[in-house]
Amino acid sequence: MNTDRPRRVVITGRGVVSSIGIGVERFGSALRAGRSGVRPIRTFDTEGFAHANGTEVEGFEPERYIRELELDGLGRASQFSVAASRLAVEDARLSESVLRARRGVISVGTTDGESQDLDTLVGMELAGKALDSRIAGRTGAARLANAIAHELALTDVEPSTIATACSAGNYAIGNGFDAIRFGQAEFALCGGADAVCRKTFTSFYRLRSIAPDCCRPFDANRMGILTGEGAGMLLMESLESAIDRGAPIYAEVLGYGLSCDAHHPVAPHQPGITRCMELALEDAGTKPGEVDLISAHGTGTKANDLAETRAIRDLYGERTPPVVSMKSMLGHSMGAASALAAIGCAVAITEGFIPPTINHEQTDPECAIDCVPNESVEARLRIVQNNGWAFGGNNSVVIFGRYDSEGERR
Repeated sequence: MNTDRPRRVVITGRGVVSSIGIGVERFGSALRAGRSGVRPIRTFDTEGFAHANGTEVEGFEPERYIRELELDGLGRASQFSVAASRLAVEDARLSESVLRARRGVISVGTTDGESQDLDTLVGMELAGKALDSRIAGRTGAARLANAIAHELALTDVEPSTIATACSAGNYAIGNGFDAIRFGQAEFALCGGADAVCRKTFTSFYRLRSIAPDCCRPFDANRMGILTGEGAGMLLMESLESAIDRGAPIYAEVLGYGLSCDAHHPVAPHQPGITRCMELALEDAGTKPGEVDLISAHGTGTKANDLAETRAIRDLYGERTPPVVSMKSMLGHSMGAASALAAIGCAVAITEGFIPPTINHEQTDPECAIDCVPNESVEARLRIVQNNGWAFGGNNSVVIFGRYDSEGERR
């Protein structure tokens, strides 16, 4: 399958499990409306915490999407990844029998894997109870990708779980992008998944990084993140394949960049962020002035917001495009964050609007960007940049473009 000339790669399927909607239609409508997924955490006992809001997925019925595997053999994050993958395949109008006949890649990014189950096991041990072997058997992070292959009966695939924390969704998308453009695969199911867990909430809480009410990225009165959950999975294939089968084309993947600055365990490093954006634009063959929108990592912490916006202004100068944070609506869904944002970028390109940064009161003067406060705006987007940063300086950026039916790039 190797080809001398890199192939163009397009998105033909989008699968979403999120706190603001399950399925791309509800997700896209919520983004346009600026709907918040914030509510009190119910997954675990929050007694003793001064505040405990999060962005959990409500109304998720795994049996609607998982038909072959035993539900109690899968942790919540794996259930999310399988459900989002099935939704992506359906959105691509691709039968499972056709998919099984093709060589593919499955790549899922995560921060916590099945840490929700690990929390349960620790609680059982502390209570002096015997550990539940069924729960223990589903804690392996590799199941987030392997379960997709098993559920869809895909035998000619390479599944992988990528654990680069909060940038992992973009890492996974880049992995699938490379496999298709260099002829190593005919399709890729890529994205990220995570479930709310006590361990991560408590870690950020002890860092004094959990907001008491809502997430306010770039705002002078921001107070931190809200931990969340969900999954976003993209089905990607070559442009030639999509045209041949008359598939819907939602966006083109133009390029991506990765960097690991290894500057600090938790503090973002402005030069490392800038370098990652430069690499992504170079790979995409795109100049900064051609980018119409930046989907920021935008966590709502001072350290992230200042480092990210300064890096953007350094690279883009006076022609900095709008910079929005979907985390203001979705919270921080960890390994799923940049994958859900990637789907948000594709929806924005297809539907012609810029999602807002909600909960906004007053832009921090040190950020000095147009964050599209509180209400979405109509826009014809040609090129969109999606940022993802993670602890340890694991940075990732993916560039998406509008595909014109006439066949012209962007």
